Amino acid sequence: MAAVSVVEAFSSTDPIAEGLLELIKPAIHQLDLHVHSVRESQVELREHIDNLATELFRINEHQKIALDLDPYVKKLLNARRRVVLVNNILQNAQERLRRLNHNVAKETARRKTMLEASGVFTPRSPSKP
Repeated sequence: MAAVSVVEAFSSTDPIAEGLLELIKPAIHQLDLHVHSVRESQVELREHIDNLATELFRINEHQKIALDLDPYVKKLLNARRRVVLVNNILQNAQERLRRLNHNVAKETARRKTMLEASGVFTPRSPSKP
């Protein structure tokens, strides 16, 4: 989300870059929000799986009749492993998004500098159209 503010700082440079930014920025922002919420739910799910596994072990220890809960515990641990794997994939995707956003802002700043140096682009005041 902080990367979006960096992109906004350079949004009034080149009309082509500005158009691309306006096209990409909402999608990146929305994707970043969704990845963040999924990561939070993944952490919560992992905690619930851990609590359930602990509770199953406790129930199994206190049962007078021996129940074979090991297959269920193994399934829970396998599900937890998959949740952790998905969380790692989401972290990598979010890092790529952050780098993409950074590269877009960097390219926009580079183009702005090139345009200002060539004299084609003159910065305008926000109060003057």
